Amino acid sequence: MKTTRLTDLAHGGGCGCKLAPSVLNSILANMPAAAPFANLLVGAETADDAAVYRLNDRQALVATTDFFLPIVDDPFEFGRIAAANALSDVYAMGGTPILALAILGMPVDKLPAEMVQQILAGGVAIATAANIPIAGGHSIDAPEPIYGLAAIGLVDPARLLRNSTARAGDTLILTKPLGIGIYSAALKRGELDEICYEEMLASTTQLNAVGAELPDLAEVHAVTDVTGFALLGHALEMCRGASLSLSLDVARLPLFAGALKLAQSGIGTGAAKRNWASYGAEVTLADDIAAWQRDLLCDPQTNGGLLIACAPSAAPGVLKLLGARGFARACEIGQFTTGSAGIRVN
Repeated sequence: MKTTRLTDLAHGGGCGCKLAPSVLNSILANMPAAAPFANLLVGAETADDAAVYRLNDRQALVATTDFFLPIVDDPFEFGRIAAANALSDVYAMGGTPILALAILGMPVDKLPAEMVQQILAGGVAIATAANIPIAGGHSIDAPEPIYGLAAIGLVDPARLLRNSTARAGDTLILTKPLGIGIYSAALKRGELDEICYEEMLASTTQLNAVGAELPDLAEVHAVTDVTGFALLGHALEMCRGASLSLSLDVARLPLFAGALKLAQSGIGTGAAKRNWASYGAEVTLADDIAAWQRDLLCDPQTNGGLLIACAPSAAPGVLKLLGARGFARACEIGQFTTGSAGIRVN
């Protein structure tokens, strides 16, 4: 009997399924501004990773939701990846997850119940690793397989991390290598070898729980995670929020082992092209940046790394913590400077 491939049932995969930034902006353009709520500490105003609502002087609720189509064919691993990606937004705010609800849409006429059970089991495995319950959820019959979580966490308002509070002179640190979108495209074409596949799984299921520890370090000023809008898109959100410019050193960017060769051979995602079309006008590329390098910068990541803006003097301490928590490829990739919001890639 032929085994059902989850990726064959989906038009895209992982965070590459996100609407392009330009499309999302046009959809939201006429949305009325949210009414003022004194306890809403973070809303949609800076495209941050989660909403934050103050409960009292010591506690605030962190709320987010994230779901997508399969990025791999193994249902258990799909569940793990989707759950880890959803929890990342809580960690990026400096918060600690406390519970989650499952979001499930499945083509019930195409997938056996056992495969759906494995997807849910993968989500539970990640929730168990994060020490939280999946306490319920909602399911629908859908034409493509969808899974994710609505995640709830807590944070002390005084320890809240935002994507909009970088300072001029800050160093920018990236915690995980780039290339997940390229790997997923190669996987769908049957051109991803086993070593690269295992590398992909290790990264996409690695919890960004270190984010909850970053407020303990002095002079960590801003944090976000890298997902569907890619390194450039999420770094631009940091620039816009803080009204700063960013200089990125392309030679310092950590890449997955096979990403370079695959990118140079022309393997990539449509999402990378859409990303560049959406925000390329805000990015200045050095003359020697090749097209494949640009596509890597726009490559959608799924449960990608954290971007951490900190004072240069704090960078060694941040990197030491990241190394101790298993982020061996974390490194400094750029610096924020005064100037109009935008990115220069050197």
